[in-house]
Amino acid sequence: MYNERTLIQKVNLFLKGLAMGGANKVPGVSGGMVAFVMGFYEELIFTFQRINAKAFKLLLNGRLKSFAQYTNLQFLALVMLGSMFSYFSVSLILDYFLKHYELYVWAWFFGMIIGSIFYISKDFNDWRLKNVISLIFGASIGIAISFMTPAKENDNLWFVFVCGIIGVSGMTLPGLSGSFILILLGNYVLLLVDSVNALGSVITSLLSGDFEVLEDEVKVRYLKVISVFTAGSAFGLVSISHVLGYVLKRWHQIVTAVIIGFITGSLGIVWPWKKTIYKVDDDGSFLLDRNSNKIIENYERFLPDFTIQETWISIAYIVFGIALILIIEFYGRKRK
Repeated sequence: MYNERTLIQKVNLFLKGLAMGGANKVPGVSGGMVAFVMGFYEELIFTFQRINAKAFKLLLNGRLKSFAQYTNLQFLALVMLGSMFSYFSVSLILDYFLKHYELYVWAWFFGMIIGSIFYISKDFNDWRLKNVISLIFGASIGIAISFMTPAKENDNLWFVFVCGIIGVSGMTLPGLSGSFILILLGNYVLLLVDSVNALGSVITSLLSGDFEVLEDEVKVRYLKVISVFTAGSAFGLVSISHVLGYVLKRWHQIVTAVIIGFITGSLGIVWPWKKTIYKVDDDGSFLLDRNSNKIIENYERFLPDFTIQETWISIAYIVFGIALILIIEFYGRKRK
């Protein structure tokens, strides 16, 4: 699948990586779904599959050009750079808007996912019984995940490694939000907030010449946690992609039906009208994480009040989200 790309195509891939990275950070939104909708999902899975023994053999033998071609390295580097850059740019913007305009952001996401369901399913015409059952199965899993109760935080390194494998699944499984799964596992704040903040603090201290930070037991522990989480994520990317590559090749229609069902079932995760439920102690006081932020337990969903202006603005954002996906789809067809 390796091919030479123009400068515009390279920039386009970087921007797609930005979109995927931003989606991975937001609980309820799937980076894999972004890849699916934007048309580079199968190439992403194919590329991850190429990170195998043969690739390492080429690398160890110094055959760098062959290694780059075999692993589709240019594609992977551009998408991953976009995703990493997004974590420190687009995702920060998303964090700001989620904090100040939460309802409108979720409404926009909700609309985009509805548009995505249409985009994925419009060309799917194989509605035999086995595919209908697969769709229902996918929808059932999505609905079940939407209403699960999160576990308690656990910094055991083996569990953190497993969190890495599961958390990165949002990049490879369309509709499955890795961030939301981490909330359910109880480790979202530990892995994507506390550990990342500690890493940033350590890097800043080291760059300023302060090496005493490496003697801080708490920060060193966070560094171990984020290192193990990263290792689990890398292992998960490669292993899950090999499984997905196999099933996509062998049971493409069934897998597509499951994905359509799963994304549809997971709409409840991004339902805009919901109240955040925070964890409390026996006295009713809010439990706080290490950064003094309230810990999310789950969400209480409710129907909107159509007598207030805020609801209609939110509906407009839903329509905008749907329209955005349809415009992208129209642009993609025109390019083809």
